[in-house]
Amino acid sequence: MLPVLMLFIIPVGGGIPAGVLLARSHNLAWPITMGLYFISDVILAFLFEPILRLVIALGRKSPLISRMTEAVRLAMSRTTAHYGGAGPFTLIMIAFGVDPMTGRAAAAAAGHGFISGWAIAITGDMIYFTVIMLATLRLNSVLGDPNRTTIIILAAMFILPVIVRRLKSAYSKVFVLSARTGVKPV
Repeated sequence: MLPVLMLFIIPVGGGIPAGVLLARSHNLAWPITMGLYFISDVILAFLFEPILRLVIALGRKSPLISRMTEAVRLAMSRTTAHYGGAGPFTLIMIAFGVDPMTGRAAAAAAGHGFISGWAIAITGDMIYFTVIMLATLRLNSVLGDPNRTTIIILAAMFILPVIVRRLKSAYSKVFVLSARTGVKPV
């Protein structure tokens, strides 16, 4: 189980498909695999929280860091405003869409403390993990090759968000243009 946990601790989600397939090869049931990923998130929380607290404390003393933290707070406010405010669901989706550290930073900017902030961030990350785990297991059952499966899933993890952002941007431009011209989009 320790090698699976170590793969899950790798930042940026790169260890998820490899860890899932390693867990599968060691006949670990999916609840145990999810439990190991949850443990990796708890480890992350205890490693990242002091850094976050340090940046917040330095922001109170350093004008440069203060401006940077204020810029992050404003960016989070603008992002959450698109989704109806900084409620728990919005913050969970930030952790799902970016990473748990960003989710925790957004939760801190919204006033959440250690427990509630990390609960929000870990919830979003666990949803992300579940999606990637299911996709990895399904693709591996089709391909039968863990190496190709891992490469494809990793590529999808990095490329699909870029494609979605571009489509979303193009889609919103169509609606802005239609609002200005009065022509309804097809």
